Amino acid sequence: MDHKNSYSASYAAAGVDITAGYRAVELMKKHVARTRNEGCLDDVGGFGGCFGLPIAGMEEPVLVSGTDGCGTKVKLAILMDKHDTIGIDAVAMCVNDIICVGAKPLFFLDYIACGKNIPEKIATIVGGVAEGCVQSGAALIGGETAEHPGMMPVEEYDLAGFAVGIVDKKKILDNSKMAVGDVVIALPSTGIHSNGFSLCRKVFDIDNNNPELYIPRESLGGKTIAEALLVPTKIYVKPVLALLEKVNVKGISHITGGGFYENIPRSIPDGLCAKIDKSAIKVLPIFDEIAKWGNIPERDMFNTYNMGVGMSIVVPAAEVDTALEILKAHGEDAYVIGQIIEGEEKVIL
Repeated sequence: MDHKNSYSASYAAAGVDITAGYRAVELMKKHVARTRNEGCLDDVGGFGGCFGLPIAGMEEPVLVSGTDGCGTKVKLAILMDKHDTIGIDAVAMCVNDIICVGAKPLFFLDYIACGKNIPEKIATIVGGVAEGCVQSGAALIGGETAEHPGMMPVEEYDLAGFAVGIVDKKKILDNSKMAVGDVVIALPSTGIHSNGFSLCRKVFDIDNNNPELYIPRESLGGKTIAEALLVPTKIYVKPVLALLEKVNVKGISHITGGGFYENIPRSIPDGLCAKIDKSAIKVLPIFDEIAKWGNIPERDMFNTYNMGVGMSIVVPAAEVDTALEILKAHGEDAYVIGQIIEGEEKVIL
């Protein structure tokens, strides 16, 4: 589309550059193109993203939606001036939720609010969103970049997203069939993911750009604290979808804000409890650093962070070996962390 006639000097004087928005859209198109799948019907830049539903073979197709953002992890991305992975986090937080229902992600939309629209920066952010969409098989069919002068400093932005998936109604995960003796499997995280950053900011004095953030540390494999914190959230869509085809999965929890104590109970029915073997959990070094620097009690750590477990999956004991084989074939170093017992607490660590 030709935008040469679209320019408002008055609006620009108020802090909003319309032409920068057009430039950002042009720069991001190459990223959006990477995400196209069989459902896409049009290109980015229209008033609404259109998507054809792939319902062949489904008796009762059900749409499953999820929306989320990256929290104050964005603050660290801004301080490091590294904007190419934060979009992965935005996608991950949405698609990892909807696969807990058993749904396959179809498409994604993003929303970026910024103090000033710098086209190259916005395109870099969207490039990360596109990478997350590629990893999850979702199409990036639209979005919005809103310039908010006066609402936030020119260098700042916030990022959120919205995903829609689909599942046949009869295949929606139903934890009512969970039973004593079922086994809890862990899918490892890549780090903090996108939760608990307000505590991280306090512990590491991130808001004051603590120089300690940028010192390589042997405990982190040579990474700096800032680098370890900014590692993007892992996307579990493809391994989990493969697992759902072959194994009787009875429950899935995405371990986000609230850690083990809030998230695992969401997939456990009344009367049962996930007994987690804390000694089996492969805690990542970054969590040891947080606990040490902030003198954070162990229970608070498990009630805030994923501690190295990004997702937990409950399967029958007889299918554990098969489940582990499938997950490992799809790149997941999955392992057993507990079992289902009788109890009212939902989770015991």
